[in-house]
Amino acid sequence: MTTTSTTTGARPVVRADRLLRPALQLDAAVTGLNGAGYLLAAPVLAGLLGLPAGVLRGVGGFLLAFAVVVWAVGRRTTVPAGPAAGVVTANVLWAAASVAVALGGWHTPTVAGTTWIALQAAVVAGFAALQWRGLRSRTSS
Repeated sequence: MTTTSTTTGARPVVRADRLLRPALQLDAAVTGLNGAGYLLAAPVLAGLLGLPAGVLRGVGGFLLAFAVVVWAVGRRTTVPAGPAAGVVTANVLWAAASVAVALGGWHTPTVAGTTWIALQAAVVAGFAALQWRGLRSRTSS
């Protein structure tokens, strides 16, 4: 005798987040260190980068808070897709805003400041790309 069982509404099996989790955790660690650096060294960095210390402190506080959120999203065994996609979106927006700040004339960063802004924009865009790839690989299995 053969029995066939059909389940409606079953969720597809999702493989482990082998790329997404580490990408989120690395993002959280780098973002947190960056934010702490801005907060702790704002006066020194202001002179080096040509950006106001108050702006650096504000950015530092935001980055620390964002790092906590990213860590919370990435710490679960199976990363929830919605919050992970939100992190990807935020990273893409951050990278684009960084380019706008570097080129937009709101402040007059030094050459070192412009270089730093471009480098961190590239790193954040890289995090977004890794995280997006991690999300996509989950659904293509």
